[in-house]
Amino acid sequence: MMKALPYLAVGLTCFGAGAFATRPAELPPITLATVQAAQDLLGLHFSDAQLDSTLSNLRQNRASYEALRQLNMPNSVAPAETFDPRPLRIRQAMQPVRVPDAGKLPKMDRMKLPANRDDLAYYSVRQLGELLRTRQLSSEELTQFCLARLKKYDPQLHCVISLTEELALQQARQADQEIRAGKYRGPLHGIPFGVKDLFSAKGYKTTWGAMPYKDQTLDENSAVVERLAQAGAVLVAKFTLGALAQGDVWFGGKTRSPWKLSEGSSGSSAGSASAVAAGLVPFAIGTETLGSIVSPSTACGTTGLRPTYGRISRAGAMALSWTMDKAGPLTRSAEDCALVLAALAGPDPRDPATLQAPAPFRYAFDIDVKKLRVGYLKADFDRDYPTKANDQASLEVLRKLGVELVPLELPTLPAGAMRFGLSVEGAAAFDDLTRSGRDGLLVQQHRYAWPNTFRSSRFVPAVEYIQAQRARTLLIEAMDQKLQGLDLYLAPTSSASLTITNLTGHPAVAVPNGFRQNGLPSTITFTGQLYEEGKLLALAKAYQDATDFDEKHPPLFQ
Repeated sequence: MMKALPYLAVGLTCFGAGAFATRPAELPPITLATVQAAQDLLGLHFSDAQLDSTLSNLRQNRASYEALRQLNMPNSVAPAETFDPRPLRIRQAMQPVRVPDAGKLPKMDRMKLPANRDDLAYYSVRQLGELLRTRQLSSEELTQFCLARLKKYDPQLHCVISLTEELALQQARQADQEIRAGKYRGPLHGIPFGVKDLFSAKGYKTTWGAMPYKDQTLDENSAVVERLAQAGAVLVAKFTLGALAQGDVWFGGKTRSPWKLSEGSSGSSAGSASAVAAGLVPFAIGTETLGSIVSPSTACGTTGLRPTYGRISRAGAMALSWTMDKAGPLTRSAEDCALVLAALAGPDPRDPATLQAPAPFRYAFDIDVKKLRVGYLKADFDRDYPTKANDQASLEVLRKLGVELVPLELPTLPAGAMRFGLSVEGAAAFDDLTRSGRDGLLVQQHRYAWPNTFRSSRFVPAVEYIQAQRARTLLIEAMDQKLQGLDLYLAPTSSASLTITNLTGHPAVAVPNGFRQNGLPSTITFTGQLYEEGKLLALAKAYQDATDFDEKHPPLFQ
């Protein structure tokens, strides 16, 4: 059986030493003529103008190949992908039992319905759940309230693709009937929510935010929609995403941050973050491949959780990168993230990645945070950057809570050189779109938009893609070594940690911690050990209990 540490040591010590004795001193330039010849070899049919636009990407890709070749990986290093010979039929037969009970939540004060019903817009999921459980508020009333705010404010935010009003009212009335009958399903029972419009929902369009798919209807419910329905939650809307999960520009416009309407909400979970921040829904579901939960959470001031890779099923969701896509909640607090994760986490034979978790998710809010061993990226926090003062203040809050912060350095392996694997998988996922020429229907057509990126990725050799996945294996092992003895660590949201941990699959939560000079919120990122979202969210909650940044809301929408 292959041992991890010997090949890891070889990979790390050989980095920078040069991989091939016969490597040419200087590589020939990549020109239009070169790419034309390669196109003929591959049987592609792009125009000269389209090929010319790929040249910058192809040169960057070749630089990545060269960086990865320096690793000189031994034969024993396998790609960071696991072949599963079991067909769906066998996976279904072997499906582990799902454990929806995540444990005990901390006690909360008795909730009373506010005199001003508009205040409900910024109540937490937990608070609203208590009002519903004690029948001070009906799910139908709360659902109507959210639908009204969605209709009122969407013209300013451009965050909604489809309202699911008929389904929502049906689900809300059912929730009310069940609660009256004493059939309470838990803290999400009767709570309205929305999903990023790459999750399918029967009877409604699933547009992926992209013009070529704006009328697409998929006759299935995604796993996320299914499981939230099982928890009694009420689907009120399908939210915008940048086309095919890139940015905040979709076929209907640009989604806005409720803190500053002249600014985009970032992407690609653009509408989910915007709607939660503006108090249109208590929570929403997004996805992240390389920052698509963390980035819009920062632009909008939400608390966004990217769980461990494979924690939440992606069945029925648009695929961009099978080895990197992750689904997660955007909420107003770390506690709310835990409530939603508890409803969604668990094995699903339709998504083999969910079968890898060694244990179910459980709350850890009763943990003594002083006993957590917490790292922080000291060198990153010490450098000059726009939100340094906010981050330093956050570190001080944690120290005052009794948390010992241990300096940490992340692996020096070239994580950026592995990123082209994402684009290759995206190009495969949308191969027909590219080859048919329908990519010309996408709103964004600049050099860094998907059409050009997908074309460029057609020229990545299969060997180089596999090598990038093998290098990712080294990164996974190196990250595991770095985090030995730590429960979690802190990083500036803009640090290299974002790329590294999206490649390694570690969970992270972006937490509001102040404002930038342009008036938009800032966040700091807590990153946990694999499958340890409980501890991660416990420390994030302790931080939020000690500060009030998660309780600040955009004035235009109060």
